[in-house]
Parts: sequence; C-alpha cells; structure tokens
Amino acid sequence: MGKIYTLGVVGLGEGRSILSAALQSRQWKLGKVCDLNESVCRERAEEFGLDRWTTSYRELLDDPELDVIAIYTPDQLHREHIEQALAAGKHVICTKPLLTSLEGAAELRELAERSGKHVFVGQSSRFFEPMLHQRRDFETGRHGELQTVEASYITDGRWFLERGWSRQSGFSWMYNFMIHAVDLARWYLGEITEASGFGTVSSTSRSYGLEAWDSLRFVMRDSAGRIATVSGSYTLPTLSRELAPSIECTLRGTEGTSRAEYLNLRYHTHFAGEGKQTHTFDDKHSYYFRFEGESHHAGEYQNYIEYFADCLDTGRTPAPDIHEGIETIVLMEALRRSAEQDGERIRLREFRASLGL
Repeated sequence: MGKIYTLGVVGLGEGRSILSAALQSRQWKLGKVCDLNESVCRERAEEFGLDRWTTSYRELLDDPELDVIAIYTPDQLHREHIEQALAAGKHVICTKPLLTSLEGAAELRELAERSGKHVFVGQSSRFFEPMLHQRRDFETGRHGELQTVEASYITDGRWFLERGWSRQSGFSWMYNFMIHAVDLARWYLGEITEASGFGTVSSTSRSYGLEAWDSLRFVMRDSAGRIATVSGSYTLPTLSRELAPSIECTLRGTEGTSRAEYLNLRYHTHFAGEGKQTHTFDDKHSYYFRFEGESHHAGEYQNYIEYFADCLDTGRTPAPDIHEGIETIVLMEALRRSAEQDGERIRLREFRASLGL
C-alpha cells in the first residue's frame, strides 16, 4: 500500500458520504472538516466522532497536514473554492458539477496547470459497482465495435420542489441530475462533434414557480459516427426500480450489449459466445448504502477516493480531471443552447471556439 493521504472536507451536508469513505479507507486519514453552519459541524462531529472541525474555510486551507481538499459546497461556489485550494497548495476533489457555467473556466484550467496539483471531479456514478464492471468489459473489447450509448437519469424528484433552495434563481435539473447521464455518455464516445435536443417544463414545476426544464432528451454523435442518447425526467411518476432504475447506461456493439443499472446493483450482458446474463451484486449493498433510505452512496465515494490515491501514488492523471471536467461543462452548455434554440444542431468544435476554449 502507498502513502496514507490526509483529507480535508468542506461542505458537510453533501459531504456526508466522503466522511464515511475516508474513515473506512486504509488509504486515507480524515483531517479537519468545515462547514459554514456550526450546527452541521456539530451534527457530523457527533455522528462520526470527529474532534477537528471549523466554520472557516481559510482555517481549513491553512492546515499543513491536509494533502487534499474535498469540495462539497453549493455548486455555484465550486470555482472559488477550487481556486483557493489550489492557491493553498492542495490537491482537489470536487463533486459534480465541476462548474455551473464556463465563466472563468479557462483561467481555472491554467491555474490548475501552473499549480502542479490534481483536480479530480467526483463523478460518482462511474464508480458504482455495475458501472465498474461495464467499463472493464468495454476496455477489454467485449462489446466489439461500439455503435450506440444510451444513458438516462430518470427519477421522481418532486420532493426537491419542497426545498426552498430548489426554487432559487439558477437551479437546474440538468446540472444537479442529468449531468450523471451526460458524463456516462461522454465516457464512452470519442470526440463529440454535434449534439441537439429539447427540454420541457411540466405544470408541476410551474406550480412552484420554477421554469427549469424537468424533462430533457438529447442526441449526440462523435467523430467516428457513434451515437448517444441522453434522457432525463424529474417531476413525473416513475415505474418500479426493477423496471426502470434511476440511472442506467446501455452499450451496444458488434460483439455484445450491456446495461449497467444504478441503485439496484444489476448488470445485464449479452456477449459473443455467451447467453443473456444478469449479474447481481446484492452482497455489496451495505458497502454502497451506509445511511438511511439509500440517501447517500458512500461506497462510490470510497471507490473514487481510493482510485485517486492510487493515481497520486503512481503519478497518473485521474479521470475525470480538470480538462475532462471542463469538456463536460462545454457539452452541457451546448445541450442547453440547443434546447433554448428549439433543437438546433450544435457543432461542438465551432461552439468551443466561440467560447475561447
């Protein structure tokens, strides 16, 4: 085993899972933690037996024991908090989305490059058990020549509308939810050359005064002609999880097809020379789901911080890094532009150039 890294965490609401992950990992030591809300600090201290917490981000950054800062603050604060962590000489883990817009993205990328520190995007759905197995099968060529990717994140999120922060200006179902499916599609396609799609707002959202698209459908194509579809719906009734898991990714290739499912720990395959199979990982349920109601998925977080530790040990660049994280935001903005313009086809190279990226 390599070095044991010391982790500082800012944002202890969303950061609850990474606290559990660090405490249970042999590759990490949990150092000081931080939240602006003192009551949240005290709640987490009692829950996890912590004795080092602060309400000052500056104090966290100045702690010389910390190797890495993990950022789980509100999305609109990510850029500022990443900049400060890099300036303090820390590696960074930042939960998705890396950014909520491309304002300052080029400058952030340059800062990360100058700092010599890694910025790793905690795109957790990549690190769920069925998705890990699907990726290994893809990388060993079991799908043959990939033809299509179908990724979706569909869930009944109407309970979000009861939260005041969901009705604040800038709230986006795309950036809070659908980015998981977009990232999975990006993970498998090559250079995406064009994308288009639509978004719609339900009467449910409008009854709360919210005009954010809550059902979205997009299609994209890469330079090799492979096609991906990405779907999301967030304020509509859903079918049972067995029939329609919240996040799923289907790969279809010349030698095989697979579907990885989120939450229900199922992986379905049909590869050349094999019949149709369903692989279950129910024995790992308690590893992935450590809190009430499957509300936090700490196992994914442990998987990705241990992957990050391995990258630090070996000098590898983690994925997604700052460059890939920004490319995901470029794609998200292209999808948003298409939906705003009634499904107009957006050519990514031209769009990126128009942004100075």
